Amino acid sequence: MRRREFIASVGAIAAWPTAARTQQATATRRVGVLMGLAEIDPFTIKYVQALRGALEKLGWTEGQNVQFIYRYAAGDPALARTYAKQLVELAPDLIVGHTTPVAAALSQATHAIPVVFVSITDPVRDGFVSSMARPGGNMTGFTNYEFSMGAKWLEILKEIAPSTARVSLMLNPDTGSFYVDYLRSVETVALTHSVQATLAPVHNSDEIENAIAALGRERGGGLIVLPSAPITAQIEHVIAATARYRIPAVYPFGSHAKRGGLIAYGVELNDLFRQAASYVDRILNGERPADLPVQAPTRFELVVNLKTAKTLGLNIPQSLLATADEVIE
Repeated sequence: MRRREFIASVGAIAAWPTAARTQQATATRRVGVLMGLAEIDPFTIKYVQALRGALEKLGWTEGQNVQFIYRYAAGDPALARTYAKQLVELAPDLIVGHTTPVAAALSQATHAIPVVFVSITDPVRDGFVSSMARPGGNMTGFTNYEFSMGAKWLEILKEIAPSTARVSLMLNPDTGSFYVDYLRSVETVALTHSVQATLAPVHNSDEIENAIAALGRERGGGLIVLPSAPITAQIEHVIAATARYRIPAVYPFGSHAKRGGLIAYGVELNDLFRQAASYVDRILNGERPADLPVQAPTRFELVVNLKTAKTLGLNIPQSLLATADEVIE
């Protein structure tokens, strides 16, 4: 071999690691996104936009270095399981999972692909992680509530509708047993406010209608809607029924009040998806889900719908309006 050819060959060999690293850094990464609600839901669209916008700020641009694969469970746990299996079979580099039923489906479908969950209630009880500080497996992410919120919801309901004497906590029991902790939280203040608290488990629109109608048969009925993807998928029906039976209701997400619900207090979900982008970025850059602590929400919003209050004949206290993040006239 001639000297010039030998030097060229050595140079090419030396360049292999650098070339490999460059190729790896610029390779398109594949991210699955399994949303708990329907694709056409306007707030689903906003959540996905928040995630993608935050990722783009971190250097991940679709069509350049990242490809998104979307699935939408539409509030159906069975559909969530089907789509979880589909995504796992496609072997993406990471999956973002929205809502507890989706996280449960992903935890059953894979123990290898990293999962960043968003807006779930109790990942330790549900077995998704070993602990909040040290998840220990392939899953980590962001929760949407603390169980003490139950007491806060009841206090808000009594402030906005002082005559409330009976309150039902609406939930879909198929999403997990976390509702028991919310009920306990409500019960800690129910006696002080002279309120009787009960559960209202529902699975479909007929059961939603019946539960709200039962509240409307006697005076003093009120409703607390617990965070649940199957119920959020039917939130328009819940809001319409509370209007028909003139039931004051507190909702867990600001988007519910923006759709016509009376009042909502809860986590700002767009913010959760923006935070989730930071974990997606860190994992795609080599960190392990097992080492990234599960984070509880730090930002909450109070949204009051004055139009709905007037329809129900309720006067919103000025003190409540003064602390609201948004008032819908």
